[in-house]
Amino acid sequence: MAPESRAEYFKERRSKYKSFVAEVEREKMGRFEKRLSENGQSKTEWLNQKIDEELGK
Repeated sequence: MAPESRAEYFKERRSKYKSFVAEVEREKMGRFEKRLSENGQSKTEWLNQKIDEELGK
């Protein structure tokens, strides 16, 4: 990827996405990640689902 296209890619990505960061106890997150794995779901998929539920979609 050329430097210009890489820079442009990340510029576009930053305009489209916003990160969500929260600290959670390690043990609790481990249990949560195990549950997601069992359900075949990623953290991003889970969070998007919960946000959609909260927004009433």
